[in-house]
Amino acid sequence: MRTAMPAAPEALTVPEVMTALRLSRSKVYDLIRSRELASFTVGRARRVAPDSLRAFIQAQIEENAA
Repeated sequence: MRTAMPAAPEALTVPEVMTALRLSRSKVYDLIRSRELASFTVGRARRVAPDSLRAFIQAQIEENAA
């Protein structure tokens, strides 16, 4: 029996963002609080769209290339 590969997540948790960026929890929340990293809440849960994470990374690359 074959199992389907899980689809890419539509929203990432803060721990997933921490892992992706290799940053601490407090630093990720600092980025969210300063609006450098866009996020949204569902109830009490904070989520980050993968596109927001990619945009943040691209902005950092461009900022550091200048």
